[in-house]
Amino acid sequence: MVPIIQRNVGWIEVICGCMFSGKTEELIRRLRRAAIARQKVSIFKPRIDTRYSEDHIVSHSDLKIPSSVVEHPREILEASLESQVVGIDEGQFFDEELVAVCIKLANMGKRVIVAGLDMDYRGVPFGPMPNLLCVAEYITKTHAICVRCGNPATFTQRTIKDPSRVIVGAANIYEARCRNCFEPPEFTEEASSENHQKKTQATPKSK
Repeated sequence: MVPIIQRNVGWIEVICGCMFSGKTEELIRRLRRAAIARQKVSIFKPRIDTRYSEDHIVSHSDLKIPSSVVEHPREILEASLESQVVGIDEGQFFDEELVAVCIKLANMGKRVIVAGLDMDYRGVPFGPMPNLLCVAEYITKTHAICVRCGNPATFTQRTIKDPSRVIVGAANIYEARCRNCFEPPEFTEEASSENHQKKTQATPKSK
């Protein structure tokens, strides 16, 4: 439950899950309620996401709300100084600076709501989302329906063979899958390199 907003009390809310799980719908619902409460709302999305609109956040079910397009998280900070509520969609596409920006906005007394994928098509934590989950006061995990078996889905299955981590798309490229039906891709050169680097950093040097 989200408490009643009080003056100068800020926090971070994260809405996460796989594709087609209703993250953007829930973000839009919360932002519309804030607007009805006559709170000043600023809404942002990354420049890379132009699937449905360049000046709106749009859900897969065609719900939409006007938004501003930004390249870097610091632009969000600069553009929402007068706002009480800050909404951010597709948080996974921003860099790690997003975490610091959200923390600063919350410390300024603002309600910050971020929606995004928690895992990429490999089932690996995606972008700044894991760290946002750590610092958020409120977390909502949404679920889709597995297209294979009908069980709750938490994984995003890419249906084309492409090793790129980021490919912006919808039902033409991705499906929602449950853990049992999810088919993780073979490790790509990019993924193997990342895994090797983590293992190297974690292994203590011999004396």
